[in-house]
Amino acid sequence: MSVIIDEFRKEVYEIVSSIPRGRVLSYGQIAWLIGYPRHARLVGKMLRDATGTEALPCHRVVNSSGCMAPCWPEQRRLLEKEGITFRSNGSVDMKRWQWRLEE
Repeated sequence: MSVIIDEFRKEVYEIVSSIPRGRVLSYGQIAWLIGYPRHARLVGKMLRDATGTEALPCHRVVNSSGCMAPCWPEQRRLLEKEGITFRSNGSVDMKRWQWRLEE
């Protein structure tokens, strides 16, 4: 399945910008929502390379286990500011905080 990068990036940004305050999605969920279920890493690359998109709430995207980006210590503070709590291992409790699209 060939990916048109500019379209992929646009769709990733649209989904990330729609994640409600106090909710998270995983990279894989975003990839699945835009029709590329095996492209979670590409979602991560699009977000890592996001420039000029300061309003994009990238902090609301974690991996499928609820782990945050390893080189972004501010992510936890931003999530806590939105009321998200963490498990004892430091990851987001996906059962509690994952955005369910029917909400």
